[in-house]
Amino acid sequence: MRHRDAILARVEARQDELVELTRELIRIPTINPPGQHYAECAALLADRLSAVGFEVELLRAEGEPEHSRQHPRVNVLGRLAGREPRPCLHLNGHLDVVPPGHGWKVDPFGGLVREGRIYGRGSADMKAGLAAALFACEAVLHCGVPLQGQLEFSATVDEESGGQAGVAWLARHGWLDSSRVDFVIIPEPLDVDRICIGHRGAYWFKVIVQGRIGHGSMPLGGINAIEIMGRLLEDFRNQLGPRFLTRKTSLPVVPTEARHPSLNCNAIHGGQAGERIQTPCIPDRCEAVLDRRFLPEENLDQVRAEIQERLRAVELENGDCTLQLEDLMIAQPVQTHSGSQVVRTLQESVRQVLGRAAKLVASPGTYDHKHVTQIGGIQQCVAYGPGRLDLAHQPDEYCAIEDLVDATKVLALSIVDLIGDGET
Repeated sequence: MRHRDAILARVEARQDELVELTRELIRIPTINPPGQHYAECAALLADRLSAVGFEVELLRAEGEPEHSRQHPRVNVLGRLAGREPRPCLHLNGHLDVVPPGHGWKVDPFGGLVREGRIYGRGSADMKAGLAAALFACEAVLHCGVPLQGQLEFSATVDEESGGQAGVAWLARHGWLDSSRVDFVIIPEPLDVDRICIGHRGAYWFKVIVQGRIGHGSMPLGGINAIEIMGRLLEDFRNQLGPRFLTRKTSLPVVPTEARHPSLNCNAIHGGQAGERIQTPCIPDRCEAVLDRRFLPEENLDQVRAEIQERLRAVELENGDCTLQLEDLMIAQPVQTHSGSQVVRTLQESVRQVLGRAAKLVASPGTYDHKHVTQIGGIQQCVAYGPGRLDLAHQPDEYCAIEDLVDATKVLALSIVDLIGDGET
């Protein structure tokens, strides 16, 4: 217990330093798209890791289409050897954030601290998680905990846009692989008393409606692609909406409304490409990007066929037009067994720190768990970290300092229990 008590005391005593690290990370606007300031953020984390003894590499996702000279995709990987190479615990977080958007009452990249909260884009999702994981490692090492296995930390890019140049790239290149890694904890913001064991599937796709151009003063002389797209979206609502309500997953997705499938139109563009909004023409083309979240109990082929069925129905109803379906991204659902060692360890750590039982949940959206399991083959992967899920991507996003400190303690104790020598 000596080491454990010392770890908890250190996290508590160094709270101000933990908060300041979170603020430093928030102040680096790692906005994705397009992928700004990744190298700067990676360098900060690499320096912190090196300072406590990690062997650090900066890994550029060469060959990925997102990687460029202007916006390099730089991933951080730190490794600290224990007495043996296994078991290996890997802590991973993403350093990118979504654009701030509108409606903020504070500077989204100011790192403001007020009334026990740290404000800023990424404060919850997930600069606080990165800080908590890094600080947990520092606390364990500072207190002299002997490690039986290997400890790893990575900060990766592009999670918000699918993670292909980040965790997926690490997994494809063997850095995150079951042949060398046993446990992965991703400190995503799902509340400090909840452990996330998986997520729904995601199917992003584009629909292209091709009509016929004509003069805007004579609508009957053309086929308006925007109007047809509107009819398709209404058809999705009327035909698929009721079906979705009849389907419900056994996966403990939060909020409970997300235990049903969902379909959202994320973006739409119609009219003549490259033209100003004002145009004398009937729009002959309209594109929409849609986001279909599907359940483990659903089959992707059936999901796609159901959408294709509605496209054909609208096509038949609207005469001389075509509706084309194009796949953009597919993420299969994932689920870690609730009785696995990593889950049980985190449950016990939550109980010790918070004095209450942890709830097992699943995320309504995907995160990098999918790549860890489906590419890397690592079965014991969960998300646990500070911050509230419902604040992610919102104006005036924040993370409570109390939650940041508690999550850091939980992560630190879990490091000890998963790869410590058993005498702490």
